[in-house]
Amino acid sequence: GINAPTSQSLLNYILLALVYGGILLYRRQPLTTKWYYYLILGIIDVEANYIVVKSYQYTSLTSVMLLDCWSIPCVIVLTWIFLKTKYGFRKFFGVGVCVAGLILVVFSDVHASDRAKGPKPLKGDLLVIVGSMLYACSNVTEEYLVKKNNRIELMAMLGIFGAVISGIQISILEREELHSIKWNAGAVFPFIGFALAMFLFYSTVPTVLKICGATMLNLSLLTSDMWAVLIRIFAYHEKVDWMYFVAFACTAGGLLVYSYRSSKEADDTAQVTGASDEQSRVGDEESGIQNQVRSSFAGGNDDQVSYKELPSNGSPSKN
Repeated sequence: GINAPTSQSLLNYILLALVYGGILLYRRQPLTTKWYYYLILGIIDVEANYIVVKSYQYTSLTSVMLLDCWSIPCVIVLTWIFLKTKYGFRKFFGVGVCVAGLILVVFSDVHASDRAKGPKPLKGDLLVIVGSMLYACSNVTEEYLVKKNNRIELMAMLGIFGAVISGIQISILEREELHSIKWNAGAVFPFIGFALAMFLFYSTVPTVLKICGATMLNLSLLTSDMWAVLIRIFAYHEKVDWMYFVAFACTAGGLLVYSYRSSKEADDTAQVTGASDEQSRVGDEESGIQNQVRSSFAGGNDDQVSYKELPSNGSPSKN
């Protein structure tokens, strides 16, 4: 009976700001990305969380979980345009199968009337789809930032701006709702549990994005659907329409098709990863050598540098 979507996410952003912001201050490193990029990311992420949590008031738990797969085609389009990620026919086919499952979920929510599905299932489903699009924008932006910068800075700045934006939004939209809540154990513990779960999730996402990318992250998150069905059956004692199982089969099939790799593709990926790691290591070594050279010349005297004449062209060379 508590309607405070933004308030649910506020504690998560505060935890991110305190933990990772503290690490960032301890390291005393300057920001590698302009602050307003993190502001934009914070707005997108806060509104994505708000819309998806809001949708639970109108549609069923399982619908929300399955409709999240709409973020997958959105991620593919965004990574293809902005990150220049290449996709083959098999991957597009796998995504198409996942989307087919999404269509089945929407159709099931509209036509089924013999089970608890929320007061306005179609509105709830549309909210989830919009939220999934925002999640896709957030994931792709995070993938770009985490591969360009570091995870600590990303989480710290997302937490700071997310907390500020959430605080402003709560003061406008949810102030009266918070006053009306009876803050007993039944209200406090779910807030804390949700915040801790989201904090652990947010802390893990940048690592997954750096290793696998935004598309594979969203595909892997579809495995949460099986938990949603079990929770709905055993915890809430609700009926599950048969189309959900067909939709889940489509989603699982699409995930398998997308994630399948031939041996040649696996070898190519390993070679690219190895080359990237080697290039990063060489770049770090070169940067360290350059810093040592600058320090030696900055702290040394001119008379410590000797010259000799080359007989070929008479140009001096330093020893």
